[in-house]
Amino acid sequence: MKCIINNNIITITDTSQFNPQHILECGQIFRYQKLNVTDYAVFSENKKAVIQKTEDGYQIISNYPEYFVNFFDLDTDYNVIKQKLNAMADIMPQATNYGYGIRILNQQPLETIISFIISANNNIKRIKLIIERLCELCGTNMGDFYAFPTLQQLQTLTLQDFVNLGTGFRAKYLFNTIKMLRDVDLQKLRFEPLDYLLNFLQSLSGVGPKVADCIALFAYHNMYCFPVDTWVQKIYNQYFSTLQQTNRGVIRKNLVDRFKNLSGYAQQYLFYYKREMDTNN
Repeated sequence: MKCIINNNIITITDTSQFNPQHILECGQIFRYQKLNVTDYAVFSENKKAVIQKTEDGYQIISNYPEYFVNFFDLDTDYNVIKQKLNAMADIMPQATNYGYGIRILNQQPLETIISFIISANNNIKRIKLIIERLCELCGTNMGDFYAFPTLQQLQTLTLQDFVNLGTGFRAKYLFNTIKMLRDVDLQKLRFEPLDYLLNFLQSLSGVGPKVADCIALFAYHNMYCFPVDTWVQKIYNQYFSTLQQTNRGVIRKNLVDRFKNLSGYAQQYLFYYKREMDTNN
């Protein structure tokens, strides 16, 4: 997708494949604020971007424009991806049309791991609140927001600190995972085979198959992942199978077999479409 960088402003005019509501509210990120009907603030590590609607499209304003070009995957043409997906299943044109502005973010591994452990059996409002409390507790004060804590900052926290944040049963998972990550180079994992990456992620405390897939997709941009939750299970049984399937491992395998290297994209369009249709109707 074409975008123009001028100083600290990224200008996007192709709104057929960029919509901040679709991108930020499709379940892949939790550190954002809705400023008004159209505008958002987005946070990643110690960086911030503000997305503003313009007459011609959107502007992303940040002191780190190159970082957010990569973060929003702006060099990828999602219209081409949607065309390919639409030919792969009858439901896909409806899903890609509904969530036409979705883009898969390139998030930081540590932030994604911690955020998705917090997300287990939780709701969006509460997830966002806990993450914000965590940033305020030990993240660096950036002036008008707190950075996501580094691993070293997280290692200063006790188990009781996580309990006090309101993480509930997840407190021990977070505390143990942070200890397990002490000597791990998370960036190097992006060069490992997917099976190795998923096995490593599932070795972390509180990370099961679905959360591992989410981390591999949203932090490592591996498109052979297909996180299966309640919404994906519902849409699979409605559109992809004549028999009701409850085994999420089987559902995942069948969907990855169908969509292959476009699986991650397909998952986000299908998840967002099914969740919004069932929630709003």
